[in-house]
Amino acid sequence: MLAVLLEIVAYLLGALTWVIIIQAILSWLVAFNVINTYNDFVRQVLYALNVITEPIYRPIRRILPDFGALDLSPLVALLIINILTRIVIPHAQAQAMMAGV
Repeated sequence: MLAVLLEIVAYLLGALTWVIIIQAILSWLVAFNVINTYNDFVRQVLYALNVITEPIYRPIRRILPDFGALDLSPLVALLIINILTRIVIPHAQAQAMMAGV
């Protein structure tokens, strides 16, 4: 049962990875005026992505020093997700299998 739960968490972390990548790319496109933010659809997509990613970025931004216009919180979030999916979750799955849970 625990192994299935860990698989679901790994899947959700994979989806979150793509959300962070898309949000970062869209924020760059907005910063370079490639995307028109006056478009309602674009504004709604950006808002939805920000609602998902801001709770993840906020604690990271509190820890990281201010780099001015450069925001490294998406990169740090992706690094943490990568560590979770490649090291922590497989180790927890192996422990769950050994324990028979």
